[in-house]
Amino acid sequence: MSPRATSTAPAGSAANPLALDNQLCFALYSAQLALNKVYRQLLGKLGLTYPQYLVMLVLWEGDALTVSQVGERLFLDSATLTPLLKRLEAGGLITRTRAREDERQVIIQLTAQGRALKQKAKAIPEALLCASGCDAREVAGLKKQLEALRDNLGANA
Repeated sequence: MSPRATSTAPAGSAANPLALDNQLCFALYSAQLALNKVYRQLLGKLGLTYPQYLVMLVLWEGDALTVSQVGERLFLDSATLTPLLKRLEAGGLITRTRAREDERQVIIQLTAQGRALKQKAKAIPEALLCASGCDAREVAGLKKQLEALRDNLGANA
């Protein structure tokens, strides 16, 4: 189904709580698939996957973070994050070093190449906004609603 396609739900499905088109989870899932498709096109030019882009966004905000700090920011555990970090390191975008004070901690730092990539990435948010067909205010409102939903679901999980 294309991102702009309308629902093809059978008549009377609004009364059916188990109808696919009545599921919040499916609306979020299918929107995420469409979003990832757009990101794949945009990020391919940078040589990044979407999860790698998220890591880079965190590091562009504040360099020299621990794996735990990056994981907390992205809601990812270290088992999920470590392979991403290894690929970013192999690509020359970051370094991973053990902290001197506590060798259990690994510090993630941008390389010069990683810092330079930030300039190329600056066009991504505007390109995504254009692809969304929404204006900045609509996207900001939607983002705020999704963050509230995430927080409420997290509190009740």
